[in-house]
Amino acid sequence: MVETGPLRISNKDARRLWLHSHGLTAPPTGPLDVMATIKALGFVQIDSVRNVTRAHHHILWSRNRNYRESHLWPLLKSRQLFEHFTHDASLIPMDTLPMWQRQFTRMGKYVANSEWFASNLGQQNIKDIKARIQAEGPLSTHAFSSELDAESKTWARPPHKRALDKMWYAGELATSRRENFVKFYDVAERVFPEHLREDLRPEAVQINWLCTEALHRLGFGSSREIARFWDAVTLNEARAWVAGLREVEVEAADGSLTKAFAAPDITQRLAQTPRLSAHLRIINPFDPAIRDRVRLERLFGFAYRNEMFVPKAKRQWGYYVYPLLEGARFVGRIELKADRKAGWLKVVGFWPEAGIKWGKSRREKLEMELTRLARFVGLETIEWHA
Repeated sequence: MVETGPLRISNKDARRLWLHSHGLTAPPTGPLDVMATIKALGFVQIDSVRNVTRAHHHILWSRNRNYRESHLWPLLKSRQLFEHFTHDASLIPMDTLPMWQRQFTRMGKYVANSEWFASNLGQQNIKDIKARIQAEGPLSTHAFSSELDAESKTWARPPHKRALDKMWYAGELATSRRENFVKFYDVAERVFPEHLREDLRPEAVQINWLCTEALHRLGFGSSREIARFWDAVTLNEARAWVAGLREVEVEAADGSLTKAFAAPDITQRLAQTPRLSAHLRIINPFDPAIRDRVRLERLFGFAYRNEMFVPKAKRQWGYYVYPLLEGARFVGRIELKADRKAGWLKVVGFWPEAGIKWGKSRREKLEMELTRLARFVGLETIEWHA
C-alpha cells in the first residue's frame, strides 16, 4: 500500500535533527574552523553581558572546546564577518551581504519612522558625523560628546549615539572592529567588499534565499519560525514562500502533532542524521538551539526563559541560568557567576529537571564540564553555593 499524507517525524528524530542542525550532536572536539561553525549556524548573536564569558564566545565553545575568545574578532576585522541586526545584534558571514540588502532597507525605514531614533536628530548633525568618520576613519561613540539632550530622561542616549545607530541600521555605516566590545563605526564602502556591496539581487531572490537557508537550518518549521530565523522577512512573505512545500507532522514532547513545512530532502536528512553523543553541555541562554522558547518547550518539554530582566523578587530561577543538555534531553539548569580577577567560578543555583535522576555518573559529567568551562575562561576554582 502506498503511504499518503504528510510525513510524520517522531519526537526522537525531531530532537536529533534539530540538535544536529545546530552542531550539538557530535563530541565538541576535533579540528577547529570558526568560520565554518558560524556559517553552519547562519550567524552568531553577540551580547555585552560577561557573566562567565560573553554569549558569542560560549556559543562557539559549546560546539568545539578548542575555541578561544581571541579567535572571533579577527574575523570581523578581516572582513570575513560583518555585524548587523537579525533578531538582535549578530555576526554574519560576509558572503551573506548580497542577500542582506533588503534588511538594511527594512531597518533603515524602521529607524527613520521611529520616534526614539528621530527625536532631536537634525539631518545636518547626521551628515557632520558621517563626514567626520569619512575624514578620520573608524570612530567609537567615545569620540563624540556624551552630553545628553533635554530628552535624556526619556531616551537616555545622546544624539550622536542615535545618529550613529540610525546610519548603522540603514547600512550607511558598518562595524569596522570591536575593542573590549566597544564598536567602531566606519563608512560602509570601507567595510563591505565592493564586489559584494554592488552585487544587487532582486527582492524575490533575497526572500527566497533567506527562507531557504532558514528552513535548511530549522530542518522543519512553520512559516512563522521561518520568518523569525533571520527576522529579515515578514510573516506574509514567509507564508507566500512556503506555498507548495512538503508538509510534515512533527511529534511534540507531549505526543501531540504539529504541522510544519520541511525541505525537499527531509527524508534523506533524517536518515543521515547521526546519533547523539552523551556529552553534557552547559548551554548559553542566547544559544540559537534554545532561542525560540516555544519551539524548545514543544520539542523537548523544557520550559525556559531568560530572567535577566525580570525583577529579582519575581524570578523563578535566577539572573543568568544555563540549561544543561545531555544527549537529546535537558536534564537541569544551573546558575553560574564568575570573578576573573579572583579566579573563581561560583555555582549559585542548581535545579535538576523533574523526573531526571542525578546519580554519580551524571554529577561527574557536570563537574567535568564546569572544570572545562572554568579552564576556558582562565578560572582556577569552582565553588558550590547551591
